[in-house]
Amino acid sequence: MNPSNESDYSIPASFRRLENFHIVFWLFKDISWCMIWKELGIIMIVPTLSIAIWIAWKNSSIKSELAHNLAIVFWITANAYWMISEFLGFDEMHVWREYTGKHLALIPFITGVLVLLYYYTIQRPRELKMKKAVTL
Repeated sequence: MNPSNESDYSIPASFRRLENFHIVFWLFKDISWCMIWKELGIIMIVPTLSIAIWIAWKNSSIKSELAHNLAIVFWITANAYWMISEFLGFDEMHVWREYTGKHLALIPFITGVLVLLYYYTIQRPRELKMKKAVTL
């Protein structure tokens, strides 16, 4: 998947199926969290996060895809950490001032936001500027 430009971007069917299957793992992880099925929830982190990382890596040549897929990786990481904190009972434990164990999930959540902030404030304007310069 190395398109010449974003307008030509297409997703091979096998890759799209893996992305869609990834959603199944993600849903099972979150259903397990909701139902307090600790073992299944923790097990489902591995395929959910692994596929998200693989998708980000496979799309790394397209900056917009990389940024959004990295944000998803950080989102799943934060979500998985939060789930584990509840399952193992340290979600309400104070770690610093009013912050509890589950608040540590803010680190990957904010990291994902920062990745997207960088993309939309720095990378995307550069891409648009370069695209405009090429068309002139």
